Amino acid sequence: MARQLRIEYPGALYHVFSRGNLRQPVFLSDDDRYLFLKCLRKAHEKFGVITHVYCLMPNHFHLALETPLGNLSRMMHFLITSYTIYFNRKHERHGHLFQGRFRSVLVEAVSYAQELSRYIHLNPVRSGIVDRPELFAWSSYGYYRGTARPESWLETSVVLRLFGDTPGTAKNAYMEFVTAGIGVETPPSIKDAARKGILGSEEFIERIKSERLGDALRRPDREKPQLRKLCKQPNLWQVLSVSEKVLGPRNKYLIPIAILVSHDNSALKLKEIGEFFSLSISSVSNACLKARAAIANNSALAQALKEIKQGVASEK
Repeated sequence: MARQLRIEYPGALYHVFSRGNLRQPVFLSDDDRYLFLKCLRKAHEKFGVITHVYCLMPNHFHLALETPLGNLSRMMHFLITSYTIYFNRKHERHGHLFQGRFRSVLVEAVSYAQELSRYIHLNPVRSGIVDRPELFAWSSYGYYRGTARPESWLETSVVLRLFGDTPGTAKNAYMEFVTAGIGVETPPSIKDAARKGILGSEEFIERIKSERLGDALRRPDREKPQLRKLCKQPNLWQVLSVSEKVLGPRNKYLIPIAILVSHDNSALKLKEIGEFFSLSISSVSNACLKARAAIANNSALAQALKEIKQGVASEK
């Protein structure tokens, strides 16, 4: 199973979600939901995490969380483990309750907190459970409307502050904003964020890549597909062109070395490289082995490889 990209630092805001194993329900009663929220409160007390928005759907949940201490993974492990133990004991079951690892998207707070909160609060409407978000009892929407008693672990002011200077004005404007999203297609930025692991402007994404993902992007982990989406993949035509300039068009190692550079300098899969070079996955793998063996015994080829990589990097 692919591993999730985790970008953790103090003060980060996330969209966190997790689905039941095999899409099975994770909440069978109101008692279950109350207990999950109790676990969320304990996570706030234990790890200092602030919940801004939540929605407890029948077979999954959505959270907008802020981590002042940069400890998302520890907090989520506590939350999911605590709730799973309770659920399994109560319902006399065993094993995993949730499907794999929880998923998280790093969010650019000011620019995208509004849209994310609306997306989470409209989940029950999009799923056909209710016609309007205020009819769903198990989300934070009631707190935003002012119809539910405030909780110490839930922070609504950060989002509401973006809608007005006074509580009344902000709440009314927020309700209009959420209602306007009913029946409207989910913004592409929200859909795309799950693939990249980041929701924000291009400037925000580039800053995170530079400040938080430098080494990871230089040698991307193929088991983390979100890293592959964030990488600036080398153009394979450029790799082949640079390789041909350095080695010459008739060099017998031209294609193997071009394949090796394509593999080592990107997170492209063997299948993707093979499709470009019209080769099978096994042929691509064999070409890499052939190139490595030749380079190990030929200093001129080793120097050529270095020049090719430098040339490809300069053309990105």
